Amino acid sequence: MYSVKEIFYSLQGEGSQSGRASIFCRFTGCNLWSGREQDREKAVCNFCDTDFIGTDGQNGGKFATAAELCSFLSRFWPENSQQPPYIIFTGGEPALQLDQALVDQCHQDGFEVAIETNGTKPLPQNIDWICVSPKADAEIIITSGDELKLVYPQALTSPEQFQDMAFNEFYLQPLDGPARAMHTKDTLAYCLKHPQWKLSLQNHKVLGID
Repeated sequence: MYSVKEIFYSLQGEGSQSGRASIFCRFTGCNLWSGREQDREKAVCNFCDTDFIGTDGQNGGKFATAAELCSFLSRFWPENSQQPPYIIFTGGEPALQLDQALVDQCHQDGFEVAIETNGTKPLPQNIDWICVSPKADAEIIITSGDELKLVYPQALTSPEQFQDMAFNEFYLQPLDGPARAMHTKDTLAYCLKHPQWKLSLQNHKVLGID
């Protein structure tokens, strides 16, 4: 059984795949925060701005099998497209639900599979694009992949902790909130001083899209 908060079709707004047409499948649940405001202050990730509680979001629901979920996901990709469907599993923490059966079914149905994960849980094999976004002082066990995207700054972590991990690309993304302008300035300065890191912006927020 897969519990999904929401499914929607949009452009990826962040990181290396920014601007790419994508189907987003947001799973419910996270291992670093309950999602309830009363628990935010004690959460490992206390700056999360995503609603991942329940299955009441757009096109959310419960899906009994991988085949059922993939069949539903396929409805969101444009008909007659020459490009294979690109699906991003996100959350919350998608590694709590994304399993080998779902990855294999996605591939069988012609999907290219991506995940945005906090890197604290094991992943199934053969995911096509792995983006790890470390949070606070949570222990990272996924230390290689396509992209590491760190929200910056975070009081309990720093880019230096991750710079030697085996990722193909490294991104810093300014922490959103009331101090976003200052965080953006600090992120720009860090990227200029440390060219290993590229700047990631939340373009979907700039453009006012999902």
